[in-house]
Amino acid sequence: MASIGYLWRNRARFSPASARFYKAWAKRVHALPSLLQRNYRRSKLTGKGATIHETAEIGEVTVQGHKKHLHIGRLSFLGRVMIALHDDVIIGEKVCINDGVEILTASHDIADPEWKHVKAKIVIEDYAWIGTGALLLPGVTIGKGAVVGARAVVTKSVPPGVVVAGNPAKPLQRKRSEELVYDPCEFLAANRAWLKG
Repeated sequence: MASIGYLWRNRARFSPASARFYKAWAKRVHALPSLLQRNYRRSKLTGKGATIHETAEIGEVTVQGHKKHLHIGRLSFLGRVMIALHDDVIIGEKVCINDGVEILTASHDIADPEWKHVKAKIVIEDYAWIGTGALLLPGVTIGKGAVVGARAVVTKSVPPGVVVAGNPAKPLQRKRSEELVYDPCEFLAANRAWLKG
């Protein structure tokens, strides 16, 4: 859910004489424990160097490594995600990353006799959608509006608008619309309680 400051500044305002005022505040009070918990998670990450836009929705994210490598854009949604930060992870605007996704910026070179550690940044561009349980490996870029299917293993970059699935992930015949306007955070009940009432 968005930051407390953002929700407070942009809250829907109703006359105290109206029923909507009391209905909106009842919803807000009901959502308060979740709001506090999610904002605590956000502040723990930003306090250690992560850059997270105030409108990004941060679920139960497990982050290993240097938090300064994490950059999350406006109105992006992350569910129960595991991120290994040996290099940068750059998440654009209006990105949806579902539960069970693993984002790994490092691995081992199995061709090397010493099995050396190799790392590379991962970029997830605006409007990308990463399905449940997908695995993103070091060095990949998920293009604008691309979709990664559930349980896919992404070993190579995905071009903009392309839908991939499988292990290893391969393009499907369909391509997403060029016009992308959705907001993955719009329908979250807690955000709506504050912003719509």
